[in-house]
Amino acid sequence: MPDSAQSLRVLITVPFSDDLLDRFRQVSDRVALLVHPAEQARDVPDEAWASAQVLYTNCVVPEPEQAPQLRWIQAHTAGIDHLWDQPIIQTADVLLTTTSGIHAPAVTEYVFTMMLAFAHRLPALMEQKAASEWPSGDRSAFMPRLLRGSTVGIVGYGSVGREIARVAQTFGMDVLAVKRDVRQPVETDSYVLPGHGDPEGVFFHRLYPPEALVSMVRECDFVVLAVPLTEATRGMVNAGVLEAMKPSAYLINVSRGGVVDDETLAEALQRRVIAGAASDVFESEPLPSDSPLWKLPTLIISPHLAGAAADYREQAAQVFVENLKRYLARKDLLNLVDRTRGY
Repeated sequence: MPDSAQSLRVLITVPFSDDLLDRFRQVSDRVALLVHPAEQARDVPDEAWASAQVLYTNCVVPEPEQAPQLRWIQAHTAGIDHLWDQPIIQTADVLLTTTSGIHAPAVTEYVFTMMLAFAHRLPALMEQKAASEWPSGDRSAFMPRLLRGSTVGIVGYGSVGREIARVAQTFGMDVLAVKRDVRQPVETDSYVLPGHGDPEGVFFHRLYPPEALVSMVRECDFVVLAVPLTEATRGMVNAGVLEAMKPSAYLINVSRGGVVDDETLAEALQRRVIAGAASDVFESEPLPSDSPLWKLPTLIISPHLAGAAADYREQAAQVFVENLKRYLARKDLLNLVDRTRGY
């Protein structure tokens, strides 16, 4: 933590507007900003790395010897798997925090867009439109399935999972969830937007440990993946999990591509093991043009944009402002990464 009498040198490598930079300065007259928007570490002057005590960054980090005074890194993202292999990220005396929590509303709207699209047969309707054909005769293939009374299983009950659960309740859905520690349904060390999430731990009907994932998905009409990518979650949705799902169920992935293997998902969709899927993330991004996933009619693909929002930087700045205040006051930081868990 900083000395209470000295300035705090904060290096910013993300291109924030002048208004947002001023918001950082207004936290305290001790905050001294070093502003160097950069896409690579070499774009930042050596003297800036050498003097920085706090770093706000997207993907640009120094080697440990370049930044001997660095004590805290605030990531511009919720996931930090893209930074995990960097030596300085594993440095024990450097704190690491994320912007987890700000993405929850946007990701939740994406999830419900996909659930409603599948429930109301939007892919089939778009095929009819493309063929310029009005369906005749038996229209049971277009019969909608109401979300009310359906069951959604949320794999990962963090900030995104809790917001999905809150909205699912308004649709009259039953909510099941997988959580690493089922004894702690409420988390108090994460950033939460006012009026969002599940601060009281009341929006789920049942929690399952990760070991019981297969048992949970058997009950679900929709399964939503919202876990961080770690060694524990890599490949957790395997062929056995997909086989356990109802043939009428849908998978929605807003986590990371490595949580479910692309080939395994493609095979399950080709064999109609599940009714369909929507994926915003893939093991290889951009998704290669020769990937068989592009040609699967029951798969909706989007280019890793579920968490995107026009005010993303404003929301991220608010997290940083709150954490700057906490850091200067020697209080616990929000969204502090636990290196033993990987998130």
